[in-house]
Amino acid sequence: MDQRRSPTASERKRDPERTRALLLEAAAAEFGAKGYAATRTTDIAARAGVNKQLISYYFGGKEGLYKELATSWHSSAAEMAHEDQPLDVVLSSFVATTLTDHGRLWAWSNLAGDSPPTDEAFLRGQVDQMRERQAKGELPADLDPGLLLLALMAAAAAPLTLRQTASQITGEDPATPEFAEKYAAQLALLVRHLSGRS
Repeated sequence: MDQRRSPTASERKRDPERTRALLLEAAAAEFGAKGYAATRTTDIAARAGVNKQLISYYFGGKEGLYKELATSWHSSAAEMAHEDQPLDVVLSSFVATTLTDHGRLWAWSNLAGDSPPTDEAFLRGQVDQMRERQAKGELPADLDPGLLLLALMAAAAAPLTLRQTASQITGEDPATPEFAEKYAAQLALLVRHLSGRS
């Protein structure tokens, strides 16, 4: 006897949170691999295993989906960069993101310059946190907090944005967790020297 049966009405019912999560995960992978402009909603939906129209339904389209990803990334980044965390720990956490879809998405958006603007308010908040770190004596007062943040972000992203160069300098693969851990430790040491905590 065939044990297969048709799903019940409750089993057929759409799970909106699961669908949204699948779409966000697929979008991060697609945007991270191709950049904003080259990513098609058809590819995101296919990767998520859902109907393409659900992107418009849940996010209002490709731009809304991208902005939702950025918002979720900002929440995660704000937790990592919380002022209670020492800056060397924060920087190490950001190095680890270079191995993720979010890291590649961030790099694409900066290199191509074709994605919707989403970061200004978040980044201004990060500059304010750098000022607070200076006020507490964690960083030298003569450094411009915005430019220092930019330099540290560039340094944290180097295994991703300078992958070939990093490989040639070190003889290692910068896309591995082992390299990220070693590189993060060196950046943390640099920041501790900068703050006089070495």
